[in-house]
Amino acid sequence: MLHRRIFAGLIVGATAGVIANAIGGGGTPQVEWFVFHITEPIGDLFLRLLLMTVIPLVFSSLIVGVSGIGDIRKLGRVGAKCFVYTLVISAISAAIGIGMANLIKPGKRIDSATSDALIKRYSADAGRRVQAATAQAGPSLSPLMQVVRTLVPSNPIAAVASETPNMLYLMFFAMVMAVAITLLPDQDARPFLQFFEALFQISTKIIDIVMWFAPFAVACLLFTTTARFGFDLLRALAWFVVAVLAGLSLHMFGVYSLSVALLSRISPIEFFRRIRTVMLTAFSTSSSNATLPTALRVSEENLGVPREINTFVLTVGATMNQNGTALYEGVTVLFLAQLAGLDLTLGQQVVVAYLAILGGIGTAGVPSGSIPFIIVVLSTIGVNPSLIALILGVDRILDMCRTTLNVTGDITAATYVARSEGYPLLGARGGLNETVSSSSARG
Repeated sequence: MLHRRIFAGLIVGATAGVIANAIGGGGTPQVEWFVFHITEPIGDLFLRLLLMTVIPLVFSSLIVGVSGIGDIRKLGRVGAKCFVYTLVISAISAAIGIGMANLIKPGKRIDSATSDALIKRYSADAGRRVQAATAQAGPSLSPLMQVVRTLVPSNPIAAVASETPNMLYLMFFAMVMAVAITLLPDQDARPFLQFFEALFQISTKIIDIVMWFAPFAVACLLFTTTARFGFDLLRALAWFVVAVLAGLSLHMFGVYSLSVALLSRISPIEFFRRIRTVMLTAFSTSSSNATLPTALRVSEENLGVPREINTFVLTVGATMNQNGTALYEGVTVLFLAQLAGLDLTLGQQVVVAYLAILGGIGTAGVPSGSIPFIIVVLSTIGVNPSLIALILGVDRILDMCRTTLNVTGDITAATYVARSEGYPLLGARGGLNETVSSSSARG
């Protein structure tokens, strides 16, 4: 089965990377040559192949799914449930992150010599990120204007034509088109819908082909990370890593287990067992967007979430339901504030939690997508944003963990909305087949 092959690739890649780092110190010419010429290109090829299909898949699935709901009132009800669930769970995740930072106080446990060495090592990368985040912030706007500029594209084609497409713009445009389709007579809308149904099927078939390559790519991605990362940096930032992982674990196995048990009425053990392919894909790619195609397939085939709910909730969730990101941003901001000797008041921590919730909703679903937002928050509370250099070395491995939480949260939201709308779950479509390569259960 695919999840076993991906897990095997993950173990092989991580083990080989740790051994290479231990033997060669991670910085030897041989290790760097192998990473630069072999594993990094292969891993990047896999990510690009997945991301290549995201735009046609998201656009076609939203149009087919939302128009399939058929009733504008039902669409509004589903959207409201999705939004409220996202807001509540994101608030809980931010509170957990800030609570862990206050409990463990990782910023008080790192000595100045280590922090100076880390800043020196990653200062160049940090400088580039701070400059990019500052330029991205742009001029200040009124709150209402910020909402308008964030959601509504002036040119939807240009919004998705860049190297990093704006998924919020794409989703807004697709939803407007889908709503318009529901208001048209069936004979007028049917040819248009048939085209997007075919595009959806073609996009999922491309994913079938790409996922065959997944175990090999996962091994390369993990080798690249661990060969350069090793355990030396992990020891230096151990308490920060512990705070993040403890918060993510509490949210994953505590909050999500309660959610699926009480709201979706699914056994948490059965839930996690059925989505393991999605979790492994999220962990290895560090990208909610790249994992979206797999999440759409597995949640429909293994959990029985109907496509019209699935495509709406998971597609929106890949961009807006970033619980792990909200938690990580809360821990990171307080960690760096503690390191800078700044004791934040309760009011300031509430502001950090509020900003972390916004960051979880607005952060791009790509690797290290939360870094620019963290830089902005640090500037807001008066902490030198160049301190972001301290966590860049471990950001990749923690990004893998928080992306797993993000994607799992999207699926919990989909099961909750489907259950609240009266749909039966588990085994309704495709049983336990998680191979993702089989398309027989669709439709």
